[in-house]
Amino acid sequence: MSEWLPLSLTLGYVLLALVIGLGGRAGRSSNALEEWGVAGRSMGPVTLYLLIAAGSVSAYTFMGAPGWAYAKGVPVFYVVVYLGYLALVAWYFGPRVWAFGAHFGHVTQASAIADRYQSPGLGALAALVMAIGSLAYAVLQTIGSAYILNVMSGGRIPIWLGVVIVLGAIAVYLTLRGQRAIGRTNVFQGILMFAVAWSVGLWATHSATGQWGFDEVYRQALAERPAFLTLPGAGGDMSFAFWTTSIIVSMLSFMPPVWTQWMSATSARTLRLSATWLPSYYLVILPLVTVGFIGVFALPGLERADTVVLEYAMANLPVLLVGLLGSGTLAASMSSSEPFIHSVALSLSRDVIGPWAGFSDERAGRWAKRLIVPLMALVIAPLAIAEPGSLVMILLIGLGFASQVLPAFIGMFFWPRANARGVTAGILAGFVVTVACITLWPHPLGIHAGFWGLLVNLPVFVVTSLASAPTDESVVERFFRLAAPVWAEKRWGAHREERHGRATRGRAVDNGV
Repeated sequence: MSEWLPLSLTLGYVLLALVIGLGGRAGRSSNALEEWGVAGRSMGPVTLYLLIAAGSVSAYTFMGAPGWAYAKGVPVFYVVVYLGYLALVAWYFGPRVWAFGAHFGHVTQASAIADRYQSPGLGALAALVMAIGSLAYAVLQTIGSAYILNVMSGGRIPIWLGVVIVLGAIAVYLTLRGQRAIGRTNVFQGILMFAVAWSVGLWATHSATGQWGFDEVYRQALAERPAFLTLPGAGGDMSFAFWTTSIIVSMLSFMPPVWTQWMSATSARTLRLSATWLPSYYLVILPLVTVGFIGVFALPGLERADTVVLEYAMANLPVLLVGLLGSGTLAASMSSSEPFIHSVALSLSRDVIGPWAGFSDERAGRWAKRLIVPLMALVIAPLAIAEPGSLVMILLIGLGFASQVLPAFIGMFFWPRANARGVTAGILAGFVVTVACITLWPHPLGIHAGFWGLLVNLPVFVVTSLASAPTDESVVERFFRLAAPVWAEKRWGAHREERHGRATRGRAVDNGV
């Protein structure tokens, strides 16, 4: 019985997630694009807090990050910097994005880009480039899910079957309930993940050192394996340049699901409150990374570093806790794959197919639902079954592509002179360079491929924008009155007063005054 308990708990979680997700309708129709896409902009602060937090804590937190701690050491803490920055981004930009959605009816990131630059083609380009990063992330999570089921079953569930089981469950509730299902499942998943991570981390530390604190683990690493606590890490392949540029690229990647989550809030104040709490959740990373360091001494020579937490737990922890670890890790991967699959389907329908086919919002919503299964069957499942490389490296490559859309956001929040031609030229140039620096000359000089893309992207964006006609002034004013209201009031408020003054003086002359 004990042999089957971990697998039973893990598979039981899949069933429970399906039940919770299908409850997402709660008497509301999910046919409307706004309801399926952003849950009718109805999520309160607690739900939103756990939606964003659970969505950013994924399989790489339970598997990839401990795996990097096991194989490389301290370079894994790039994720702490990255996630901390995400909370600041949510606090500052989130309310502005929410205001765009509430005032202009946006439900996707690409629809905001198309509106700001008055270019459906640019919105489609942004959606396609972002889809590469988003699908890479979904593949990463699916691989994590399949590994969990494979390990928990002692190899009885092959990777391909694990992929089918997890994607099949997600497909059902995501298709039927959309963003509301993601919110409901992420609330449960977020609580489960935090509890499991700290339980496993503390128990594993006590098992390895006889203490309940983590300090002895790091003292041992400092004394016996000091290379694990400095760059370039134990493998010698994580240079300061690559570590730093990986953080920068990750920080500058405004992923589409994040925008969708922000636009799901009931108000800007709700969003800012949730963002203020976010860093508290990211403490979930510390105990799992510590288990990775424990594995350096307890499990030398692992064939797959990404499985260090699962392998250590199955060898040293109580069987009930192993089962909960399987459920928690599966929760982490599912909670992150859901929003990325959802956002890709939503944006492809609304921003790529819709403008070309002349879809109404209602028809775009129906097509978004229909795209869920094809995306899973034709893209995510085959790539996940092929198991392409390290989980964390897949994430970094995906973020490298996503970061190339940065010019669109600069023009949306900071630079009114940006236009569609400049943004398009920058994205295309950065995309080509990023592809070249991944395939032909991987990460030249130890610098992340996405960073090289940005070094070409941004100058091309600025020069092309300055050399071509600006976006219609009324559109720019409409956005910047929400993105930078004080600055906008100084600029356009003065213009209106000048126009009013000139009109008054003109009427006075006509009247002989």
